[in-house]
Amino acid sequence: MSSMDKMWASFTGMGLMLSAAALVIFARSKLKGPFRFLFVTIAFVLLLISVVFMLASMS
Repeated sequence: MSSMDKMWASFTGMGLMLSAAALVIFARSKLKGPFRFLFVTIAFVLLLISVVFMLASMS
């Protein structure tokens, strides 16, 4: 993986982490019931994908 690819992978990972945090904040402050669970679950999946991107950018 070239240096530019690593840079874009780390930017993608950071963007996904930011999106996950924003989804959790939104879900906890504005939503109730099953929608809250759905949004938090989506945020968790985004966080897992971001971990993969960040690990890829380190190698």
